[in-house]
Amino acid sequence: MKAKIFASIAVTITGAILLYAVTDFPNFGDPRSPANAGVEGGSSSASLYYIENTYRDTKVPNLVTAILADYRGYDTLFETVVIFTAGMAIFAILRVLRNEDAPSAPDPESTNRTIDGDHHRIIVGITCRIAVPLVQIFALYVVAHGHHSPGGGFQGGVMLGASFILIALSGSLRDALARFSEASYIRLASLGILIYAGVAFLPLVFGRNFVDYGALRGLLGTEGEEMARSHGIFGVELGVAFTVMSVMFAIFANLSTRGRLKGGL
Repeated sequence: MKAKIFASIAVTITGAILLYAVTDFPNFGDPRSPANAGVEGGSSSASLYYIENTYRDTKVPNLVTAILADYRGYDTLFETVVIFTAGMAIFAILRVLRNEDAPSAPDPESTNRTIDGDHHRIIVGITCRIAVPLVQIFALYVVAHGHHSPGGGFQGGVMLGASFILIALSGSLRDALARFSEASYIRLASLGILIYAGVAFLPLVFGRNFVDYGALRGLLGTEGEEMARSHGIFGVELGVAFTVMSVMFAIFANLSTRGRLKGGL
């Protein structure tokens, strides 16, 4: 009871502080806000610089992708680390590695897709088997084409993770784990972070700043630093996609089975 009282007090105080802080924000769409017009006596706004110079600096038509993966490369790197940390935290809290005394949930057989099985499940199972490769192909397109149209590593990674969840929901979690095992998604989530950090770290080797992908011009064989930045953005987007896909499926697998990776939805 005391814990609930203290928790309620903490939530109330935190909420009051956040609501008070909101009053200091500029009005939505205010053209004179610091984000749009810069600070008084200072240089022009960051927004105006991004709009006018993004393509010149990065050869990336998609303004959002360039900002997230290049201008805000630090922030997006740590956002990806936060996603990875969340997945590992859920794994550490829920995953039951060995508990022989506790009764385990039955591991259902894969959906019966023969002509003698449940016709409704046959339709759902076969439809999902056809749809999943299409979803994954489109997800890869979203990752690869995020430079030129809406998309990128976060969106494509979510779609890839959802495709494996669809396999689990239409058949069984065992079907999904046969394609994307626990060891695989843990390794791939870690690999995504390493890819992002590695691409961001490489410019330091050439005496440039962290996430300054233009320094990779010689390594990538591009004509100018702008295209090197474009290729660097694509590299970190791949890392983001691997981590998001793996963590999304890992969270589903552990939450739906209470950490046993058996049974589930």
